[in-house]
Amino acid sequence: MPREIKIVSETVAAPAHEVYEFASQRENLHLWASGLASADIEQEGDHWVVTDSPMGRIQIRMAPRNDFGVLDHDVTTPDGVTTHNAFRVTPVDEGSALTFVVLRMAGAGAGAGDEDFERDAAHVRKDLRALKALMERA
Repeated sequence: MPREIKIVSETVAAPAHEVYEFASQRENLHLWASGLASADIEQEGDHWVVTDSPMGRIQIRMAPRNDFGVLDHDVTTPDGVTTHNAFRVTPVDEGSALTFVVLRMAGAGAGAGDEDFERDAAHVRKDLRALKALMERA
C-alpha cells in the first residue's frame, strides 16, 4: 500500500521560468529551503553536499535541468536513508504555482507519526512561503 501524502502548494506572482531558475541554483538554496541547507553547499560529482543541515551531513541529487519546472530531488541522510521529494514549478497565467508532495515517513502507518507528518508538511509550507516572498520581492 502506498504511503500517505500531503500536497503543499503556494502561488507566486512571478513567472515560472524565473522561479525555477532561482530555486534550482545551489547558491540560493539556503535562502528558502531551511530544512536542508545553510550557505555551505558543495558540489561533489553529480550531487550537492550539505555538511551542516539540521539532519547532519546530507547529499542532494537534483533532477536534471528541464523545461517542465521539475525540481525533484533525492535527499540522503547520514544513516543512508534516501527520500525522494517531488517538487514542481508550474506556470499559471503570468505567475506560477509551487507544488511539493510530502510523504509520510516510511514505516509509519495511518495514525502513526501524525505529529511528524504534520510537522514535515508545515516545514515545507514555510519554505515555499519563503521562496514566494523572495520571488515576489525581486
